[in-house]
Amino acid sequence: MARRMLHCLLVVAFALTAVAPAAAQSTRVPIVRDAEIEALLADYAEPIMRAAGVKRNRTEIVLVNQRSFNAFVSGRKIFINVGAIVQAETPNEIIGVIAHEVGHLAGGHQDRLRQQIDRAQTIAAVTTVLGVGAAIAGGVSGNRQAAQAGGGIAAGGVEAAQRGLMSYRRSEELAADRAAVDYLNRTGQSAKGLLTTFVRFQRDISLIADRINPYKISHPLPRERLSALETIARQSPHFDKTDSAALQRRHNRARAKILAYVFGPGAVDDAFQDAPNSQAARYGKAISTFLYGSPRDAVPMIDRLIAESPNDPYLHEIKGEMLLRAQDAQGAVNAFSRAVQLTNGNAPTIQVALGHALVLAGGEANLRRAIGELEVAITLDTANTRAYQHLAMAYGRLGADGEAELATAEANFHAGRYDEARRFAARAKRRFERGAPQWLRADDIQRFRVPR
Repeated sequence: MARRMLHCLLVVAFALTAVAPAAAQSTRVPIVRDAEIEALLADYAEPIMRAAGVKRNRTEIVLVNQRSFNAFVSGRKIFINVGAIVQAETPNEIIGVIAHEVGHLAGGHQDRLRQQIDRAQTIAAVTTVLGVGAAIAGGVSGNRQAAQAGGGIAAGGVEAAQRGLMSYRRSEELAADRAAVDYLNRTGQSAKGLLTTFVRFQRDISLIADRINPYKISHPLPRERLSALETIARQSPHFDKTDSAALQRRHNRARAKILAYVFGPGAVDDAFQDAPNSQAARYGKAISTFLYGSPRDAVPMIDRLIAESPNDPYLHEIKGEMLLRAQDAQGAVNAFSRAVQLTNGNAPTIQVALGHALVLAGGEANLRRAIGELEVAITLDTANTRAYQHLAMAYGRLGADGEAELATAEANFHAGRYDEARRFAARAKRRFERGAPQWLRADDIQRFRVPR
């Protein structure tokens, strides 16, 4: 009984405090890679992280392909749902969300949460054992009331531990909210977007708010968060400051791109019906045409946008994707090459796309160039599974079977398919001299065991 009740507490505590981070570490989480949106979020986060003393090069922002408005922290990663970007009408709203999550990182909340979970487990275990002991004693003596009281002690211990853990979580959330306002003030930005987010949350739960037990939830109710922050947010001299027009345009483009890719045909038209001729609307329309209509029809649409902004790397990138879909591999190589040039080689996902186009274009010169581009991309983004897959294709077409098998092993490894990774690593090892760099890389994969 004690073991079963303790297990029950652990399940409840985990579900309410760590289900999102745990899922994020799973290969089942739908992660989105997009150079344009990643660059935008990095620009949102950089001043906030600097104000918080959080090192940018040790923190990664990851896009999650979910339509709901949500963000969370796991390890040194900040996960943001694409739905949050679509629902946020201004950059300031997402900047406020990032500031809140950075507050968790800077405050060391995850480490302390683990300590609180350990403490809750101990409380539950002790009270459960005491309760079980009392129940057994009552049963042996034939005292039914004592036996029932013992069961009550055990259940009460679980309840007390759970409530204590939830109370701690709520205090952390309020601390992260206050830290977010502080970071926004230090960087000369408004906290209005953060308040807008809480108003949205309050609206979403308005029909069930009176049925929520505030002691059994891990986050304070939105109205509590608004009450705690609104006064200090409005006291800031930056409260009425708005985002720059350039940043708003980038944000609108990100929303349009997500709407086209994730929300389906017609989503862009619906969202931008008040501004159908804006750059974002035309950008989203071109992508929708590419995805749901004809890639060849989409190319002239994106070319018109390129004529207006010839040095925008992401317009050239999406043109490359369109040309690949239209089976014009060499045209895609040219478009991706221009995009890589305009990003100064700092966008590995675009470099991976260039490598893919070069492989599809074929010919020894293109294949060797693909290997060079992909190897550089991997040094910048070591866990990019697509990079290893395209690298394996390039090596395979050049007849370098050992390198192809090693790249395949690394692709499977970074995708979490460890059995397949070890199988290809074993095959690769047979093709290299023992102790060679490639042999050692394959050996590391073969020896890897998932931590338990």
